[in-house]
Amino acid sequence: MSKPKSVEYSDASPAVQAVFDDIKTSRSVPDVNNFWKYLANDPKTLKRTWESLKEVMEPGALDPLVKEMIYLAVSVTNDCSYCIASHSTAAAKAGMTPEQFGELMAVVGMANETNRLVNGYRVPIDSAYEI
Repeated sequence: MSKPKSVEYSDASPAVQAVFDDIKTSRSVPDVNNFWKYLANDPKTLKRTWESLKEVMEPGALDPLVKEMIYLAVSVTNDCSYCIASHSTAAAKAGMTPEQFGELMAVVGMANETNRLVNGYRVPIDSAYEI
């Protein structure tokens, strides 16, 4: 199988163009980023992913900054450089300060370290923490 290529708007099917148009309108951007252009190789996955992301990331009980910071933290843990770049930018646009970023990275690092220690030692869950 050959390496997938990005799908540009001018080469996209009407279904893909409709999703691209919704992304551009929703995000007030002139073009979609590479993530969406590559997902456009599978229009069903493109549409499903966009609809889910749009729903999950809309303002709710958690404000957009908190959601972007959570997304960033998970992306760091999953070692997704594209997602780290994308959601760092989105979090900064939503108001994340350099100090908040520093604290977030400290929490991510500490959580990863202690999670691995717990898993390595096979620490049983305390009865006080059982739900």
